[in-house]
Amino acid sequence: MELRQIQYFIEVAKQEHVTEAALSLNVAQSAVSRQIFKLEEELGVNLFIREGRNVKLTPIGKMFLEHMEEAIHVIDNAKREVQEYLDPEKGVARIGFPTSMANYTMPTAISSFRKKYPKVKFELKQGSYYNLIDSVIKGEIDMALLGPLPKNEKIKGDILFVEDIVALLPSDHPLANQSSLSLDQLREDSFVLFPPGFILREIIVDACFQSGFEPSVSFEGEDVDAIKGLVSAGLGITLLPEITLIDGIPRSTVKVPITKQRVTRTVGVIVSNERKILPTEKLFYEFLKDFFSMLGSFGK
Repeated sequence: MELRQIQYFIEVAKQEHVTEAALSLNVAQSAVSRQIFKLEEELGVNLFIREGRNVKLTPIGKMFLEHMEEAIHVIDNAKREVQEYLDPEKGVARIGFPTSMANYTMPTAISSFRKKYPKVKFELKQGSYYNLIDSVIKGEIDMALLGPLPKNEKIKGDILFVEDIVALLPSDHPLANQSSLSLDQLREDSFVLFPPGFILREIIVDACFQSGFEPSVSFEGEDVDAIKGLVSAGLGITLLPEITLIDGIPRSTVKVPITKQRVTRTVGVIVSNERKILPTEKLFYEFLKDFFSMLGSFGK
């Protein structure tokens, strides 16, 4: 079994079409077909079902694909490890982050890091909370910044900082002129939240339950800017991590701190507990801890 055969097999499985796979790999279709045939002959099983010009994985093919993707990750990581041990400051860091950290947290951290290590390259992935955890476990990314820090035996991490979640209200809201409020004061309001399955929605709903009410959700938005826009249009109120408002408050809205039953989330960085952290990853990981520790000390 050759590495080339594995690479061709994975691409055909992804494209479900030999011609499209050949175009993606920039090789002749006949070369791809020949290597797939050799691979099936060596294994003694059919990996694909032919459906006209399309192909689909057989049940054994699906199982084989999972193992081969893991094998390619191991090979790629081995190559990276060798290169990064030679010079960690020229390696690649693959980082994931949620939408709530897209505008300020991640850009600020990476910008500061690159001033010190300008030759490190980044591969960035924005995704949902649970998707990012899964991506770290599978090795699709090296690490992820998440809030709150999850509990999972397959990952490990460090808390970087704790941030307040504040109320964002339309400027004509009855509580808009208050210097602070309690969550209970919002029990009659219509909320604009992330859809079910988003961790920020879970945090906010749980906080409302702790205050003795279930929030009435009038609208949902899948990113922070959409939620801000809906509040700006007067369609409801929301709770957001304060850092998402650091660059300014949307028009026709006000930010009001929640002082009674303070709502917070921990923000941390996670890596796999089942793989050794590579040199460039470690460089960025340690930088994040020092960077946010310094910011926290400055804030105090």
